[in-house]
Amino acid sequence: MFREMRRKNQALDAQACSAVLDRGTSGVLAVLGDEGYPYAVPLSYVREGDRLYFHCAKAGHKLDAIRREPKASFCVIDQDEVVPEKYTTYFRSAIAFGRVRELTDDAEKRRAIELLARKYAPGDTEEQRDRAIEGEWAPLCMLEMRIEHMTGKEARELVMRR
Repeated sequence: MFREMRRKNQALDAQACSAVLDRGTSGVLAVLGDEGYPYAVPLSYVREGDRLYFHCAKAGHKLDAIRREPKASFCVIDQDEVVPEKYTTYFRSAIAFGRVRELTDDAEKRRAIELLARKYAPGDTEEQRDRAIEGEWAPLCMLEMRIEHMTGKEARELVMRR
């Protein structure tokens, strides 16, 4: 179902792909947009196990696309060091593939937004977090992507350093 990586010697294993996702603070969600055009949008996210969580508004291009076709990919770039003298970059990235769904159950939605809040504001108190979530609850939509497949790759130069 998923293509095999051409340069297998640069492939990251599942644990390394998960680590890339855990370290990242943003990534790009790609969905099937209007008129069959890809629509890729940068998003903040959090990973828990085989799930990625995103927040969004209750209306818009991204949500329309997901409702029409839930299959998506999410790419996170962990490293992108330009090395001009070698005409290359020392890169590391991971891509997760899966299906996205809108969380409609309030308990699921609350749990997901709390995970996101803890990642991006780890120093907040529970009271601060509750106040922020309550203030944004009405217009909040939470999305969950269940990871079905992951792939990752890094530059040959980084592979040789391992």
